[in-house]
Amino acid sequence: MTDRVRPAPPSSRALSRRTFLAASSVVAAGIGAAPLLGSRIASAAELKTVRFSEAVHNLGYINLYVGIHAGIFKKNGLDMKVTAAGGDTQTFAAVLGGSADFAIGDATMAQISRENGGPGVVVGTVVQRAHYFGVSKTLKPITDPKEFKGLKIVTSPEPNTNFSVTKRMLEKAGLKLGTDATIVPVNPGTEIAAMLAGQADMAVAYQPSVAAAEAQGAKVVFDFSNYVGPFCNTGIMVLPSTLQKDPAMVQALVTSFEEASRKTYADPAFAKEVARKEFPDLPGEVVDKAIDAELKYLIPAQSVITKQDQWKNLMDMQIYLGNAKGSVPFDQIIDNSFAEKAIARSYGGIWVMTV
Repeated sequence: MTDRVRPAPPSSRALSRRTFLAASSVVAAGIGAAPLLGSRIASAAELKTVRFSEAVHNLGYINLYVGIHAGIFKKNGLDMKVTAAGGDTQTFAAVLGGSADFAIGDATMAQISRENGGPGVVVGTVVQRAHYFGVSKTLKPITDPKEFKGLKIVTSPEPNTNFSVTKRMLEKAGLKLGTDATIVPVNPGTEIAAMLAGQADMAVAYQPSVAAAEAQGAKVVFDFSNYVGPFCNTGIMVLPSTLQKDPAMVQALVTSFEEASRKTYADPAFAKEVARKEFPDLPGEVVDKAIDAELKYLIPAQSVITKQDQWKNLMDMQIYLGNAKGSVPFDQIIDNSFAEKAIARSYGGIWVMTV
Protein backbone atom coordinates (compact mmCIF):
# COMPACT_ATOMS: atom_id res chain seq x y z
CA MET A 1 0.00 0.00 0.00
CA THR A 2 1.36 3.44 -0.85
CA ASP A 3 2.59 5.33 2.19
CA ARG A 4 1.22 8.74 3.10
CA VAL A 5 3.16 11.21 5.19
CA ARG A 6 1.27 14.04 6.84
CA PRO A 7 2.54 17.54 5.99
CA ALA A 8 4.48 19.52 8.58
CA PRO A 9 2.65 22.14 10.68
CA PRO A 10 2.20 25.51 8.92
CA SER A 11 4.86 27.17 11.08
CA SER A 12 7.54 24.84 9.78
CA ARG A 13 6.57 25.22 6.11
CA ALA A 14 7.60 28.83 5.54
CA LEU A 15 10.03 29.02 2.62
CA SER A 16 10.56 32.36 0.96
CA ARG A 17 11.35 32.81 -2.71
CA ARG A 18 14.74 34.25 -1.68
CA THR A 19 15.53 31.16 0.38
CA PHE A 20 14.43 28.95 -2.51
CA LEU A 21 16.71 30.79 -4.95
CA ALA A 22 19.65 30.52 -2.57
CA ALA A 23 19.04 26.80 -2.16
CA SER A 24 18.91 26.40 -5.94
CA SER A 25 22.35 27.93 -6.32
CA VAL A 26 23.86 25.80 -3.57
CA VAL A 27 22.41 22.60 -4.99
CA ALA A 28 23.56 23.54 -8.49
CA ALA A 29 27.17 23.51 -7.33
CA GLY A 30 26.75 20.10 -5.75
CA ILE A 31 24.89 18.53 -8.68
CA GLY A 32 27.70 19.26 -11.09
CA ALA A 33 30.20 17.40 -8.96
CA ALA A 34 28.01 14.44 -8.04
CA PRO A 35 28.96 11.16 -9.76
CA LEU A 36 26.23 9.35 -11.68
CA LEU A 37 25.03 6.14 -10.13
CA GLY A 38 24.36 2.98 -12.12
CA SER A 39 20.73 2.19 -12.83
CA ARG A 40 19.13 -0.68 -10.99
CA ILE A 41 17.27 -3.38 -12.81
CA ALA A 42 13.73 -3.91 -11.63
CA SER A 43 10.97 -6.25 -12.64
CA ALA A 44 7.24 -6.33 -12.07
CA ALA A 45 7.90 -8.42 -8.95
CA GLU A 46 10.59 -6.06 -7.61
CA LEU A 47 9.16 -2.59 -7.13
CA LYS A 48 11.27 0.54 -7.30
CA THR A 49 10.68 2.88 -4.36
CA VAL A 50 9.85 6.39 -5.55
CA ARG A 51 9.95 9.32 -3.12
CA PHE A 52 7.27 11.62 -4.46
CA SER A 53 6.40 15.11 -3.18
CA GLU A 54 3.07 16.81 -3.90
CA ALA A 55 2.68 20.52 -3.16
CA VAL A 56 -0.59 20.03 -1.26
CA HIS A 57 -3.11 17.21 -1.07
CA ASN A 58 -5.97 18.27 -3.35
CA LEU A 59 -8.22 16.92 -6.08
CA GLY A 60 -6.39 18.73 -8.87
CA TYR A 61 -4.02 15.78 -8.51
CA ILE A 62 -6.78 13.20 -8.90
CA ASN A 63 -4.85 11.49 -11.72
CA LEU A 64 -2.04 10.74 -9.23
CA TYR A 65 -4.50 9.20 -6.77
CA VAL A 66 -6.31 7.24 -9.50
CA GLY A 67 -2.96 5.84 -10.60
CA ILE A 68 -2.16 4.75 -7.06
CA HIS A 69 -5.53 3.15 -6.25
CA ALA A 70 -5.83 1.48 -9.65
CA GLY A 71 -2.42 -0.12 -9.16
CA ILE A 72 -1.06 1.56 -12.29
CA PHE A 73 2.20 2.71 -10.69
CA LYS A 74 2.81 -0.74 -9.21
CA LYS A 75 1.97 -2.39 -12.51
CA ASN A 76 4.71 -0.29 -14.04
CA GLY A 77 7.20 -1.28 -11.34
CA LEU A 78 6.91 1.61 -8.90
CA ASP A 79 6.16 1.80 -5.18
CA MET A 80 5.06 5.41 -4.60
CA LYS A 81 5.89 7.07 -1.29
CA VAL A 82 3.87 10.28 -1.41
CA THR A 83 4.46 13.25 0.89
CA ALA A 84 2.52 16.55 0.98
CA ALA A 85 5.09 19.36 1.21
CA GLY A 86 2.82 22.30 2.04
CA GLY A 87 3.40 24.55 -0.98
CA ASP A 88 5.01 24.97 -4.40
CA THR A 89 8.44 26.13 -3.23
CA GLN A 90 8.57 23.44 -0.59
CA THR A 91 7.82 20.60 -2.98
CA PHE A 92 10.61 21.45 -5.44
CA ALA A 93 12.94 22.20 -2.54
CA ALA A 94 12.45 18.55 -1.54
CA VAL A 95 13.85 17.52 -4.93
CA LEU A 96 16.70 20.00 -4.70
CA GLY A 97 17.54 18.77 -1.21
CA GLY A 98 17.46 15.11 -2.20
CA SER A 99 14.54 14.00 -0.02
CA ALA A 100 12.29 13.44 -3.07
CA ASP A 101 12.91 11.97 -6.51
CA PHE A 102 10.03 13.88 -8.13
CA ALA A 103 7.84 16.82 -7.21
CA ILE A 104 4.53 18.09 -8.54
CA GLY A 105 3.64 21.73 -8.10
CA ASP A 106 4.11 25.03 -9.90
CA ALA A 107 6.70 24.19 -12.57
CA THR A 108 7.94 27.78 -12.42
CA MET A 109 10.10 26.55 -9.55
CA ALA A 110 12.21 24.56 -12.02
CA GLN A 111 12.43 27.60 -14.30
CA ILE A 112 13.57 29.84 -11.44
CA SER A 113 16.15 27.27 -10.40
CA ARG A 114 17.57 27.04 -13.94
CA GLU A 115 17.69 30.81 -14.32
CA ASN A 116 19.77 30.99 -11.15
CA GLY A 117 22.26 28.33 -12.18
CA GLY A 118 20.48 25.43 -10.52
CA PRO A 119 19.03 22.19 -11.91
CA GLY A 120 15.47 21.31 -12.90
CA VAL A 121 13.57 19.61 -15.71
CA VAL A 122 9.82 19.25 -16.31
CA VAL A 123 8.86 15.84 -17.72
CA GLY A 124 5.08 16.12 -17.72
CA THR A 125 1.92 18.02 -16.83
CA VAL A 126 -0.48 16.93 -14.07
CA VAL A 127 -2.89 19.90 -14.04
CA GLN A 128 -3.55 21.53 -17.44
CA ARG A 129 -5.65 24.50 -16.37
CA ALA A 130 -5.72 26.92 -13.46
CA HIS A 131 -7.51 24.72 -10.92
CA TYR A 132 -8.84 27.59 -8.86
CA PHE A 133 -12.29 28.97 -8.26
CA GLY A 134 -13.33 32.23 -6.65
CA VAL A 135 -15.62 31.27 -3.76
CA SER A 136 -17.76 33.61 -1.67
CA LYS A 137 -20.76 33.68 0.65
CA THR A 138 -21.60 37.32 -0.12
CA LEU A 139 -20.69 38.09 -3.74
CA LYS A 140 -22.66 37.57 -6.92
CA PRO A 141 -21.05 35.83 -9.94
CA ILE A 142 -18.30 37.93 -11.51
CA THR A 143 -17.51 37.87 -15.22
CA ASP A 144 -15.29 40.96 -15.53
CA PRO A 145 -12.18 41.14 -13.29
CA LYS A 146 -12.75 44.90 -12.98
CA GLU A 147 -15.62 43.97 -10.66
CA PHE A 148 -13.06 42.89 -8.05
CA LYS A 149 -12.45 46.55 -7.24
CA GLY A 150 -12.83 47.21 -3.53
CA LEU A 151 -12.65 43.52 -2.56
CA LYS A 152 -10.42 41.53 -0.25
CA ILE A 153 -9.31 38.22 -1.77
CA VAL A 154 -7.62 35.44 0.17
CA THR A 155 -5.01 33.17 -1.50
CA SER A 156 -1.89 31.23 -0.58
CA PRO A 157 1.21 33.43 -0.22
CA GLU A 158 3.46 34.43 -3.11
CA PRO A 159 4.82 32.71 -5.22
CA ASN A 160 2.12 29.99 -4.99
CA THR A 161 0.14 29.76 -8.20
CA ASN A 162 -3.23 30.96 -6.93
CA PHE A 163 -1.55 34.17 -5.66
CA SER A 164 0.24 34.66 -8.99
CA VAL A 165 -2.87 34.06 -11.10
CA THR A 166 -4.94 36.40 -8.94
CA LYS A 167 -2.35 39.18 -8.88
CA ARG A 168 -1.93 39.17 -12.66
CA MET A 169 -5.68 39.10 -13.22
CA LEU A 170 -6.21 42.15 -11.00
CA GLU A 171 -3.36 44.14 -12.52
CA LYS A 172 -4.43 43.32 -16.10
CA ALA A 173 -7.86 44.69 -15.14
CA GLY A 174 -6.17 47.97 -14.21
CA LEU A 175 -6.57 47.48 -10.46
CA LYS A 176 -3.76 48.53 -8.12
CA LEU A 177 -3.01 46.03 -5.35
CA GLY A 178 -3.40 47.46 -1.90
CA THR A 179 -5.47 50.37 -3.20
CA ASP A 180 -8.17 49.06 -5.53
CA ALA A 181 -8.12 45.46 -4.29
CA THR A 182 -6.31 43.54 -1.58
CA ILE A 183 -4.85 40.03 -1.54
CA VAL A 184 -4.77 38.44 1.93
CA PRO A 185 -2.20 35.59 2.00
CA VAL A 186 -2.80 32.58 4.25
CA ASN A 187 -1.27 29.11 4.60
CA PRO A 188 -2.03 26.86 1.59
CA GLY A 189 -5.23 24.91 2.13
CA THR A 190 -6.74 27.39 4.60
CA GLU A 191 -8.12 29.87 2.05
CA ILE A 192 -11.77 28.79 2.43
CA ALA A 193 -11.65 28.88 6.23
CA ALA A 194 -10.23 32.40 6.15
CA MET A 195 -13.03 33.58 3.84
CA LEU A 196 -15.72 31.91 5.95
CA ALA A 197 -14.20 33.57 9.02
CA GLY A 198 -14.70 36.98 7.40
CA GLN A 199 -11.08 37.79 6.57
CA ALA A 200 -11.95 38.37 2.91
CA ASP A 201 -14.84 38.71 0.48
CA MET A 202 -13.64 35.85 -1.69
CA ALA A 203 -11.26 32.89 -1.45
CA VAL A 204 -9.27 31.59 -4.40
CA ALA A 205 -9.21 27.86 -3.67
CA TYR A 206 -9.15 24.40 -5.22
CA GLN A 207 -11.11 21.17 -4.88
CA PRO A 208 -12.37 19.58 -2.70
CA SER A 209 -12.30 22.71 -0.50
CA VAL A 210 -14.53 24.49 -3.01
CA ALA A 211 -17.23 21.81 -2.92
CA ALA A 212 -17.01 21.72 0.88
CA ALA A 213 -17.55 25.49 0.99
CA GLU A 214 -20.56 25.17 -1.34
CA ALA A 215 -22.03 22.68 1.12
CA GLN A 216 -21.77 25.44 3.75
CA GLY A 217 -23.66 27.97 1.65
CA ALA A 218 -20.81 29.53 -0.34
CA LYS A 219 -20.93 29.80 -4.13
CA VAL A 220 -18.44 29.78 -6.98
CA VAL A 221 -18.41 33.34 -8.27
CA PHE A 222 -15.41 33.22 -10.63
CA ASP A 223 -13.89 30.47 -12.79
CA PHE A 224 -10.12 30.80 -13.27
CA SER A 225 -9.81 27.74 -15.52
CA ASN A 226 -11.64 29.35 -18.43
CA TYR A 227 -10.29 32.83 -17.71
CA VAL A 228 -6.67 31.65 -18.02
CA GLY A 229 -7.13 28.89 -20.64
CA PRO A 230 -4.48 26.19 -21.36
CA PHE A 231 -2.00 26.43 -18.52
CA CYS A 232 0.72 24.24 -17.03
CA ASN A 233 -0.60 24.75 -13.52
CA THR A 234 1.21 21.69 -12.17
CA GLY A 235 4.24 19.96 -13.64
CA ILE A 236 6.31 16.89 -12.79
CA MET A 237 9.73 18.23 -11.78
CA VAL A 238 12.93 16.22 -11.51
CA LEU A 239 16.70 16.73 -11.52
CA PRO A 240 18.73 16.13 -14.70
CA SER A 241 20.92 13.72 -12.73
CA THR A 242 17.87 11.51 -12.11
CA LEU A 243 17.12 11.41 -15.83
CA GLN A 244 20.69 10.30 -16.46
CA LYS A 245 21.09 7.73 -13.71
CA ASP A 246 17.61 6.16 -13.79
CA PRO A 247 15.74 6.91 -17.02
CA ALA A 248 13.73 3.70 -16.62
CA MET A 249 12.22 4.97 -13.36
CA VAL A 250 11.37 8.29 -15.01
CA GLN A 251 9.77 6.52 -17.97
CA ALA A 252 7.76 4.24 -15.70
CA LEU A 253 6.48 7.22 -13.72
CA VAL A 254 5.52 9.27 -16.79
CA THR A 255 3.92 6.22 -18.43
CA SER A 256 1.88 5.68 -15.26
CA PHE A 257 0.68 9.29 -15.25
CA GLU A 258 -0.38 9.02 -18.89
CA GLU A 259 -2.42 5.90 -18.19
CA ALA A 260 -3.86 7.33 -14.96
CA SER A 261 -4.85 10.60 -16.65
CA ARG A 262 -6.77 8.75 -19.34
CA LYS A 263 -8.47 6.49 -16.79
CA THR A 264 -9.56 9.51 -14.73
CA TYR A 265 -11.59 10.88 -17.64
CA ALA A 266 -12.72 7.49 -18.95
CA ASP A 267 -14.05 6.28 -15.58
CA PRO A 268 -15.44 9.18 -13.48
CA ALA A 269 -17.15 6.74 -11.13
CA PHE A 270 -13.80 5.22 -10.21
CA ALA A 271 -12.28 8.70 -9.83
CA LYS A 272 -15.05 9.55 -7.35
CA GLU A 273 -14.46 6.31 -5.46
CA VAL A 274 -10.76 7.16 -5.19
CA ALA A 275 -11.48 10.74 -4.15
CA ARG A 276 -13.73 9.55 -1.32
CA LYS A 277 -10.88 7.37 -0.03
CA GLU A 278 -8.38 10.23 -0.26
CA PHE A 279 -10.68 12.65 1.56
CA PRO A 280 -12.61 10.45 4.01
CA ASP A 281 -13.45 13.35 6.34
CA LEU A 282 -15.66 14.99 3.70
CA PRO A 283 -19.21 13.87 2.88
CA GLY A 284 -19.28 11.62 -0.17
CA GLU A 285 -21.63 13.88 -2.11
CA VAL A 286 -19.25 16.82 -1.60
CA VAL A 287 -16.34 14.82 -3.02
CA ASP A 288 -18.47 13.63 -5.95
CA LYS A 289 -19.41 17.21 -6.78
CA ALA A 290 -15.75 18.22 -6.64
CA ILE A 291 -14.78 15.53 -9.15
CA ASP A 292 -17.65 16.52 -11.44
CA ALA A 293 -16.29 20.09 -11.43
CA GLU A 294 -12.69 18.97 -12.00
CA LEU A 295 -13.64 16.97 -15.08
CA LYS A 296 -16.19 19.48 -16.40
CA TYR A 297 -13.58 22.24 -16.45
CA LEU A 298 -10.85 19.88 -17.82
CA ILE A 299 -8.55 20.69 -14.90
CA PRO A 300 -6.59 17.40 -14.50
CA ALA A 301 -4.28 16.79 -17.45
CA GLN A 302 -5.90 14.69 -20.17
CA SER A 303 -2.42 13.65 -21.25
CA VAL A 304 0.90 13.95 -19.44
CA ILE A 305 2.66 15.71 -22.32
CA THR A 306 3.43 19.41 -21.76
CA LYS A 307 2.13 21.55 -24.62
CA GLN A 308 3.66 24.76 -25.93
CA ASP A 309 0.57 26.88 -25.23
CA GLN A 310 0.27 25.57 -21.66
CA TRP A 311 3.88 26.50 -20.93
CA LYS A 312 3.68 29.86 -22.70
CA ASN A 313 0.69 30.95 -20.62
CA LEU A 314 2.52 29.97 -17.42
CA MET A 315 5.71 31.77 -18.43
CA ASP A 316 3.88 34.88 -19.67
CA MET A 317 2.26 35.19 -16.26
CA GLN A 318 5.46 34.63 -14.28
CA ILE A 319 7.49 37.00 -16.47
CA TYR A 320 4.80 39.66 -16.05
CA LEU A 321 4.94 39.22 -12.27
CA GLY A 322 8.73 39.26 -12.19
CA ASN A 323 8.99 35.75 -10.72
CA ALA A 324 10.87 34.42 -13.76
CA LYS A 325 12.75 35.82 -16.76
CA GLY A 326 11.70 33.14 -19.23
CA SER A 327 15.30 32.89 -20.39
CA VAL A 328 15.36 29.07 -20.60
CA PRO A 329 13.78 27.92 -23.90
CA PHE A 330 10.91 25.44 -23.89
CA ASP A 331 12.94 22.57 -25.33
CA GLN A 332 15.68 23.04 -22.74
CA ILE A 333 13.49 22.87 -19.63
CA ILE A 334 10.68 20.65 -20.95
CA ASP A 335 11.65 17.06 -21.73
CA ASN A 336 8.66 15.54 -23.53
CA SER A 337 10.57 12.46 -24.70
CA PHE A 338 9.22 10.31 -21.86
CA ALA A 339 5.66 11.53 -22.43
CA GLU A 340 5.92 10.87 -26.16
CA LYS A 341 7.01 7.29 -25.49
CA ALA A 342 4.21 6.89 -22.95
CA ILE A 343 1.63 8.03 -25.49
CA ALA A 344 3.04 5.78 -28.23
CA ARG A 345 3.17 2.61 -26.17
CA SER A 346 0.33 0.15 -25.58
CA TYR A 347 -1.54 0.86 -22.35
CA GLY A 348 -2.39 -2.79 -21.87
CA GLY A 349 1.20 -3.82 -21.23
CA ILE A 350 3.44 -3.60 -18.19
CA TRP A 351 6.39 -1.27 -18.16
CA VAL A 352 9.40 -3.41 -17.23
CA MET A 353 12.22 -1.33 -15.81
CA THR A 354 15.57 -2.08 -17.39
CA VAL A 355 19.04 -0.56 -17.44
